[in-house]
Amino acid sequence: MFEEYASRIFFDNTLYAWFWCVVILAFGIIFKKIISKVISWLIYFSFRKYSKGVGINKFHFLLDRPFAIFILLLTLYAAFDKLHFPSEWNMVSIEHIGLRLIIYRTFQVIMTLSITWIILRFIDFIGDIYNYRATLNDTNSKDQLITFVRDGFKILIGIICLMIILGAIFHINLTSLIAGLGIGGLAIALAAKETIENLLGSFTIFLDKPFKQGDLVKVGDVTGNIEKIGFRSTRIRTLEKSFVTIPNKKMVDTSLDNLSLRSTRRAAFNVSLTYDTSSDQLKGIVNDLQTYLDNNPKTKNGEAIIRFFEFSPTSLNIMVLYFVNTMEYEEYLKVREEVNYKIMEIVEKYGAEFAYPDHYSVHTKLEEIVPNKTSN
Repeated sequence: MFEEYASRIFFDNTLYAWFWCVVILAFGIIFKKIISKVISWLIYFSFRKYSKGVGINKFHFLLDRPFAIFILLLTLYAAFDKLHFPSEWNMVSIEHIGLRLIIYRTFQVIMTLSITWIILRFIDFIGDIYNYRATLNDTNSKDQLITFVRDGFKILIGIICLMIILGAIFHINLTSLIAGLGIGGLAIALAAKETIENLLGSFTIFLDKPFKQGDLVKVGDVTGNIEKIGFRSTRIRTLEKSFVTIPNKKMVDTSLDNLSLRSTRRAAFNVSLTYDTSSDQLKGIVNDLQTYLDNNPKTKNGEAIIRFFEFSPTSLNIMVLYFVNTMEYEEYLKVREEVNYKIMEIVEKYGAEFAYPDHYSVHTKLEEIVPNKTSN
């Protein structure tokens, strides 16, 4: 009875075939996440001794979804392989152009892309392992090399994937294709001029090492920390926390100041005092400020310069130049604030006053409105 019922035909397929198609689909959709975790767990523990510092959670995060997509594709193939297209559809064979061939080729392309996705994520995981080992040695140059090599392998895998799709799936003669590209190579080279220049710039950065990941640099009007050095561009996190992407060509052609190579930060400005300040007051202020900076452990001892610098039209200017023993911007601002407070204390101690651009013009206008008693 059961065999007779299962042998009934619907759309050129038995109920038995439809049953197994549905069972396989349901099993794959319901358990694809569990199966993907089991597969990734087995792969991880097969080489876990090499992945010290990068746990299984990271491996799951990178590979769970690609594995789930791959398993779903296998499920679709296994399920619909049990069925036959209805004869009423009059579909041509796979050797001829038609719906059957389109479905077959599309499935092959998607399967190839899913396998490529798994390989790319696996490369990312290996890169994370080597990045962790580089942090143990505190070598940013190695971290930069790892990122460069990882991106290079990913580009290579992408090219291989494209060649497989064109050659193995669509049966395009790659030799003829490359020869054809050689004819139009000049046009392609001109179109890709900027990309090639940026690629050469990345090799220059890698070989000359004018900076490395984590360095504080100034490129043109942009100042910030290097976050990533890629094949085409370099990404910088600015002091304002914005994210700037600069082509590598500009990074090697433009004047670049690697601020991380400095051992100190410089502070340079003028302290402007009124013309009422006497020479004794100026000397006292200069001497006290020089002594304070020379004895301050946060400023570079012996390199502070405090001088009565110039007579400006509205003020007597004292030049202040010193160096702070830090490259941390927040610490630099804190030390500079302390020095500014000390300058105010010393100026107040000697009874002097700070000048401002309109200081004398304001006094002149006040005297015109309220005349001096001695002039009456």
